[in-house]
Amino acid sequence: MKNIVVLISGNGSNLQAIIDACNQKKIGGTLRAVFSNKADAFGLERARNAGIPAHALTASQFASREAFDRELMLEIDAYAPDVVVLAGYMRILSPEFVAHYQGRLLNIHPSLLPKYPGLNTHRQVLDNGDEVHGTSVHFVTDELDGGPVILQASVPVFAGDNEEDITARVQSQEHDIYPLVIGWFIAGRLEMRDNAAWLDGRPLPVQGYAAD
Repeated sequence: MKNIVVLISGNGSNLQAIIDACNQKKIGGTLRAVFSNKADAFGLERARNAGIPAHALTASQFASREAFDRELMLEIDAYAPDVVVLAGYMRILSPEFVAHYQGRLLNIHPSLLPKYPGLNTHRQVLDNGDEVHGTSVHFVTDELDGGPVILQASVPVFAGDNEEDITARVQSQEHDIYPLVIGWFIAGRLEMRDNAAWLDGRPLPVQGYAAD
């Protein structure tokens, strides 16, 4: 059984979707541990309620980002992860951390990348009058939200929408596509090769997987 470690910073709704997918055998792996950079993150409670080891490391304990990430790597590696999943983890990772987990580090970002990397994506969508928004699962590289896209899901933006409306619509899609992608990876169907995402031995297009 392959091992999954999840990193969070907050509520952990995507974490809950992953826990549920593991319990339902939609992901053929074991969620070994959850780490957060916020000791009061509700996602840690979700992990404990599911019987999953839950750990918090706070930045104030460390002299630098690099020192923080080195300790985090040591603690993650104790669980021998086959994949490390960022699920609302709100720290910028050091190059050392990214290199250590290269090819087995996944992230989900609330926009249709390469559009709107970084923060406040829902606000930018509203400010720019976009009619379509969405979410992207991608491999992590040194470029912020710039790694190869694996799968995207689009949602409509309606007149009168606020950030809460869009957030709920996007998260509903996230809870479907993130466990799906993790399941692909755990099953050995998905890999990063030559800075591209490959599924079932074929390179995916820039926008990620698209069904025929």
